[in-house]
Amino acid sequence: MTCIVGLVDGDRVWMGGDSAGVSGLDITVRADPKVFRNGPFLIGFTSSFRMGQLLNFRLRVPEQEPGTDVFGYMVMTFVEAVRDCLKDGGYAQRTNDAESGGSFLVGYRGRLFSIQSDYQVCEAIRGFHAIGCGADYALGALAASTHVGSEQRIRLALEVAETFSGGVRAPFRIDCVGTEPLRSETEPSLPLLTAVA
Repeated sequence: MTCIVGLVDGDRVWMGGDSAGVSGLDITVRADPKVFRNGPFLIGFTSSFRMGQLLNFRLRVPEQEPGTDVFGYMVMTFVEAVRDCLKDGGYAQRTNDAESGGSFLVGYRGRLFSIQSDYQVCEAIRGFHAIGCGADYALGALAASTHVGSEQRIRLALEVAETFSGGVRAPFRIDCVGTEPLRSETEPSLPLLTAVA
């Protein structure tokens, strides 16, 4: 099931997702979104709606310390918070002493990360990524649509995935977050730069 698409555009990260819930040959168009914000993070998930619900409503990630590396923060602090969240919520699985979760995209501080089921963190050089059963179609559409705006590219990728994949369905939710500077403890919180489609 699912197509989640992410795209970096300057200091913003765009993300879109479909609404399909698939079980075998049955499909349900879901009201609960696969793309949502949790603090400074824009998250889009596949794998399981239970996992997505935990990431949306239970996940709490400590703030990144000023002067620390963003990728290192995602690998260490963010992923550890995700592991704890999924374990405490009864979702994480353990097989042959290896722990696994699910797959999702994260937009954070103008960068796009893919978190895999083994909790590895991937950041593609190309500046866009897609996950779910419609990912290959979406990636092709993203690669071929560099001449249009970011929101339109996301929508086009999802529409192409819906055309060719039986596990992808509109309506599509598209959102965007921008960067925000890390603040010291004495500085006031700065508003998040956002745009909603």
